Amino acid sequence: MSNIKPLIEESWAQVLKAEFEADYFSKLKAFLVEERKTQIVFPTGHQIFNAFNLTPLSAVKAVILGQDPYHGPGQAHGLCFSVPDGVRIPPSLVNIYKELKEDLGIEAPASGNLTNWAKNGVLLLNATLTVRSGLAGSHQGKGWEQFTDAAIKAISEYRAGIVFLLWGKYAIDKSRLIDSSKHFVLTAPHPSPLSAHRGFLGCRHFSQANELLVSAGIQPVDWSL
Repeated sequence: MSNIKPLIEESWAQVLKAEFEADYFSKLKAFLVEERKTQIVFPTGHQIFNAFNLTPLSAVKAVILGQDPYHGPGQAHGLCFSVPDGVRIPPSLVNIYKELKEDLGIEAPASGNLTNWAKNGVLLLNATLTVRSGLAGSHQGKGWEQFTDAAIKAISEYRAGIVFLLWGKYAIDKSRLIDSSKHFVLTAPHPSPLSAHRGFLGCRHFSQANELLVSAGIQPVDWSL
């Protein structure tokens, strides 16, 4: 972790250069070095910036925001709501797949791996990029939120016509970082089983996102997996 910048895709490295050089990021790196001495940390080091590496700044069409990586073994791989092939599909993603089927008629895949979305221009960004094994939220307030807020601001500043899909209060609060005069913001309750029935199911964000992208002259997202 001592030389972290090469681990992130070049266009992101450029717009986030000031963050990597900031005092808070040095403290974040030192925290992670110490944490790994005694704890298991997810995801593995080379996957921390997976969302950025799979979706360069110029390729972003839509942004889905999560809060924290999954904290179970083998689950987190750097993309919000996503798990690697062969890992049980988490409950929130089950509901995302239900909405995808209802909205676009796309059948739920057997895998919870959303890498294809990332490769098709969907930035799957968690606000916090690491977590201690078995302890949800354990790396919140260590600096990651400042870093990912800067990434959201960079999209808002350097791009136009991007669709932000903000699910749940935590994600919706990030709308303050987005220039809504040049971007589109769609909001809904979180897809977790506790809240999905309050308006996530039936929100039709996938079809809406594509309609908005087309209206902005951007190729729609291929939401199939």
